[in-house]
Amino acid sequence: MQRTQRFSNATSRQWIWFAVWVVLTILFALWAGSPWILLFIFLFLDIYITKFVPWGFWKKSKNNAFRKTMEWVDAIVFALIAVYFINTFFFQNYQIPTSSLEKSLLVGDFLAVSKLSYGPRAPITPLSFPLAQHTMPVVGGKSYIDKPQWKYKRLKGFGKVERNDIVVFNFPTGDTVALNQQGVDFYSLAKHNPNGSAGVRADKRTYGEIVYRPVDRRENYVKRCIGLPGETIELRNDSLFIDGVLLPNPRLSQHNYLIHTDGTQISADLFEELGINKADHFTQDAYGQTVSRSQDLTGVDSLSMALFGLQQHNGNNGRIYFSIPLTDEMVATLQSKPFVWKVIKEKEQPGMSYYYPLNYETGWTRDTFGPLWIPRKGATLTFDSDVDFKVAAYERCIKNYEGNDFAYRDGKVYINGAVAESYTFKFDYYFMMGDNRHNSADSRVWGFVPEDHIVGSPMLIWLSLEKDKGWFNGKIRWKRLFRNAKIPA
Repeated sequence: MQRTQRFSNATSRQWIWFAVWVVLTILFALWAGSPWILLFIFLFLDIYITKFVPWGFWKKSKNNAFRKTMEWVDAIVFALIAVYFINTFFFQNYQIPTSSLEKSLLVGDFLAVSKLSYGPRAPITPLSFPLAQHTMPVVGGKSYIDKPQWKYKRLKGFGKVERNDIVVFNFPTGDTVALNQQGVDFYSLAKHNPNGSAGVRADKRTYGEIVYRPVDRRENYVKRCIGLPGETIELRNDSLFIDGVLLPNPRLSQHNYLIHTDGTQISADLFEELGINKADHFTQDAYGQTVSRSQDLTGVDSLSMALFGLQQHNGNNGRIYFSIPLTDEMVATLQSKPFVWKVIKEKEQPGMSYYYPLNYETGWTRDTFGPLWIPRKGATLTFDSDVDFKVAAYERCIKNYEGNDFAYRDGKVYINGAVAESYTFKFDYYFMMGDNRHNSADSRVWGFVPEDHIVGSPMLIWLSLEKDKGWFNGKIRWKRLFRNAKIPA
């Protein structure tokens, strides 16, 4: 009788809201492919209709201060839940922190990243604070609880990752992090430490605590997808080839150049006109002082100059600017200046490799890299030849990303304790590169991006700030606001 009365007391407005939430819950359950989500219908039934649980008990309190406080608590909790839901399944904010995609996307661009582009990834660590990737703002500490850990699952989206897409993803080698040196991945630190990973873990004063982060709590990166699953990628003298076919560089791609002038110092106004930030033509010396990336060549011998392809002009050695990132258009503009003698693309010399794979010496550089095959879901890798290289290149995929026990002893591969003649991949993988080709830590350094690390695609630049300028002196780049972030190659 009481239950019937509760139903009859519900207003038409309550029934309408209940019906709206039921429809939305059913649609979301179908999208997610999870019938368990339908249990939320009973929650909405009680909130709007039956009211067995006194959800709004505080509204009847005679204590005005308590009611006001609870109103704020109710609003904040609702906002956090809404933000968490939107941030997880629809859109996420992302700020460009480095120059790896200049001039396509600039340092200081704030992006709205669509998770619907490739399908949102269901939370892997569901218990986390909204808008905090891995660290709590202000107070510090982890912004998530390690357990429970859910398996990777991706909901349906509008498409899939295509070549030349700009993609936001979780940093693949960001699983293990030295908190005092988060700008360098743990595996690079270990390679350059005399005692390897054990040396990094032991030196807490230098490196800090070593922590593990789940896939969806790893740092967000953004690069351009160059290589797709199953393809072979190769760079030959800075020209990119996919399966042996030349792939033109993105229109706004940059490379580092030497600029040889007649001794004239390039003005800050010209650098700004070209779109070159202070960080691109200044550097820091051993004492932390900011100095220009230039050198007066007076007194430098002709042999030293010849090593860099430079020549005297009537006994004048001129001035050199080094490691200046330029697009083809910027190179043409500089070459048209009467005081510029020569603009030379910098070439990295082969040496001790810090390129992928880190534990195998290939002699590859940022300009000459590969050939390297990109794993594809369902494709089988055989261990019948070049086993040392294959282990170096694909061990991380098999072990870290796909969760297998992996060992290599006496020329034989052991997967999950058994000798393996081959391995079939469970995930698709992608090869990502920055448009700023000589100033980008990308797949050439840390390897492939597994499909479960893909976050989404930038859709819109909603704010853009120039770090070299003040708020009343052009800090906001008004021309970039609300521009499409899908910059074509």
